[in-house]
Amino acid sequence: MSDEEIVVGYDGSPDAAAALTWALAEAGRTGQPVRLAYVFEWLTVGGWIGPGIAPGAWPDAAARQQVEQLVQQAVTDAATANPGLTVHGEVFDGPPALVLQERSAEAALLVLGSRGHGGFTGLLTGSTAVSVTAHAHCPVVVVRRDTPTATGKRVVVGVDGSETSLVALGFAMERAAGRDAPLHAVRAWAPTQWRAQGFDPDEAQATEQASLEESLRQWRESFPDVPVTTEVLSGNAASTLVEASRDAQLVVIGTRGRGGLRGALLGSVSQQVLQHAHCPVAVIRQR
Repeated sequence: MSDEEIVVGYDGSPDAAAALTWALAEAGRTGQPVRLAYVFEWLTVGGWIGPGIAPGAWPDAAARQQVEQLVQQAVTDAATANPGLTVHGEVFDGPPALVLQERSAEAALLVLGSRGHGGFTGLLTGSTAVSVTAHAHCPVVVVRRDTPTATGKRVVVGVDGSETSLVALGFAMERAAGRDAPLHAVRAWAPTQWRAQGFDPDEAQATEQASLEESLRQWRESFPDVPVTTEVLSGNAASTLVEASRDAQLVVIGTRGRGGLRGALLGSVSQQVLQHAHCPVAVIRQR
């Protein structure tokens, strides 16, 4: 058990509720406390949008009290449904991405819904999601309400041999062990990587497979009870991971990689995985 909290970005939206449900289930396995964080910023133009507040209405003491009541009710409901867990709630003022990044410095895990209202408007389609997932000091899990969260399925991780992907591999293995789930390690390679070396598809496939197995060796020894399968494919990394997520309970990716995962979270790979994965996505970066 760790004393570090699982922080949940919460604004009362359906996706935030899905994120909270996921976080509570994770805390049930780890025993970690959960903190709901409601973040909104005062807008200088166009007013403010919050629970029960019409667009254009400037927030006042009553509006803040309403937000605090919303968070406290969610805390009460979560604690009642999970009597063995410690659940807190807090309201923060400021830019959502910056506040969440600051909170992540002392968190074990940050869990976000894919979309919300108030401070989380447009999450995953605008700058907030990119900033939080790319710069948080702890792993970030993004949950969509329309994706399943059932247990008993495999944990998928993208591994390309980069340092960040190896950190992601460790995170994925630990989650698989804690969930009594198998681990499926995916490596995607592009033929262009081999053109200058005299391209032989069979040799390339064998080399990539050997590299993946070497990355897994230490973790297989540390977690001998976790069943591990591998998949090495020539093609697009994002498509490979999205397809693998169809029968997964969690997909784990690093913030940056090389080869097939180059530019993760800064380019199309991360965006495609976050937008189209069929299960929650954990984004890992080195602290």
